[in-house]
Amino acid sequence: MTALLRTDGIMKAYGGVQALNGASISVDEGTVAGLIGPNGSGKTSLFNVITGYQQPDAGEVWFGNRAITNLAPDKVFAAGIGRTFQLTRIFARLTVLENMLVAAQVKEKPKNLLARFGLDAWTHQRRRAQELLEFVGIEQHASVLAGSLSYGQRKLLELAYVLVADPAVILLDEPAGGVNPTLINHIADRIRQLNAEQGTTFLLVEHNMEFVMGLCSTITVLESGTDVVSGPPDIVRTDKRVLDAYLGVDLEEEPR
Repeated sequence: MTALLRTDGIMKAYGGVQALNGASISVDEGTVAGLIGPNGSGKTSLFNVITGYQQPDAGEVWFGNRAITNLAPDKVFAAGIGRTFQLTRIFARLTVLENMLVAAQVKEKPKNLLARFGLDAWTHQRRRAQELLEFVGIEQHASVLAGSLSYGQRKLLELAYVLVADPAVILLDEPAGGVNPTLINHIADRIRQLNAEQGTTFLLVEHNMEFVMGLCSTITVLESGTDVVSGPPDIVRTDKRVLDAYLGVDLEEEPR
């Protein structure tokens, strides 16, 4: 397989704290990959560097054969990398459907007002938005304010929002965090379906080890900002360096 997304030797410090210390990961095209590690190991910091929200002190980010290091977040998004956040970012005072239509406008960025508000374009965007809401399973909430959704439903809305752009890679930051078991299974099923039917590549950060081990074909472990091991779940869960990083925590349970 060919690496679609990779980082080489990423360094990032915040004041005197070294958040990333040579982090190098590789995500093959068409796979679901996981990024795990104890709290403070640099997982979200690496996501922020990849997606342009933070600039690395050293190192490179590659998307296919293109270096995307230091690109602004909107440029990274336009290149084909979508991202959700640990704390969902939605427009709470807009309806669920209006959130999706905002995403459609961001994607299209038409050059003139006629194109932006043309009837055909509007109808297409609305239909596509409704299809994606149906796909993630919250179409019945289309007319309600997004702020009234449960936390799990907000995560589904954020996933649908990202899917508007049809990205090649989706980075998910704790998709199962704070979500009830039924919705966790639903989110996992949607990830598997997108991966199997559309070939979407995923990289997810998650503390729910059952979720990660059951979903990902490759897992990379960060410890103190450094990648310490990468491989299939069966290899990762028994690696001594991983067990040491988690201080003996059973990887079938969520680390505390």
